[in-house]
Amino acid sequence: MKSMPVIFIGHGSPMNMVLDNEYTRSLTALRDRLPLPKAIVIISAHWQTSGTHITDSPNPRQIYDFYGFPQELYDIRYEPLGAPPVARKAHKLMGGEAEGVLLDDSWGDDHAGWAVLKFLYPNADIPITVISVDMEAPASRHATLAQRLAPLREEEVLILASGNIVHNLFDADLMNENAPPDPRGLRFDALAKSALETGDLDSLVHYERWGGDARYSVPTRDHYLPLLWAAALKKEHDSVTFPCEVMQNRSVSMRSVVFGL
Repeated sequence: MKSMPVIFIGHGSPMNMVLDNEYTRSLTALRDRLPLPKAIVIISAHWQTSGTHITDSPNPRQIYDFYGFPQELYDIRYEPLGAPPVARKAHKLMGGEAEGVLLDDSWGDDHAGWAVLKFLYPNADIPITVISVDMEAPASRHATLAQRLAPLREEEVLILASGNIVHNLFDADLMNENAPPDPRGLRFDALAKSALETGDLDSLVHYERWGGDARYSVPTRDHYLPLLWAAALKKEHDSVTFPCEVMQNRSVSMRSVVFGL
């Protein structure tokens, strides 16, 4: 049986959930190519913790972690079952409490997960578990933990990391999805693309070496770190494809990456 692919999705603004644009069309096109997994593990930019936490609830709550948007976004329901056995397996693979990895039913499925999965698996019939981003850990730690999850790919588990490679909301033009991108973000996004294509995980982990473009593109690490989980799970002969490569709102990269499809 072929390994499940690994996916990184740049999810951007919650408004994408109700828009017809190049990004949302890329997700519906990807949907037609994806296999049907037994479970999905989500690495969410929106669950930021000290230590690494994993949801183990059999019925994770849907979290609307955005404010001031049109009511139609809050009317969307996407409520898959949880996957406690997969959560426990991931917990064990990553070393458990001895490694600062905790099972935790206090969270649920935030929009980094469900706003993407509503396009990819719209029936909400595949169990999920969510992994947080440890905001205190170095980037290398994220890559190391991710690599320990590799056996899940052989057990029909799809791993979905959700964030954004370039995510500078301080400079974003939130009223104009098609605002001309800042050159610094474009350069950083291109460097990341090249590293993803060549399997250069070290450059992605040590992205600060890319200087001012990195400081502009990653003013906070929360949305960048999920990329490392996906990149670290790439196998030597995995294909690398980019279903979406657009920028939105001047300073948000919507680049998506799929390994092994």
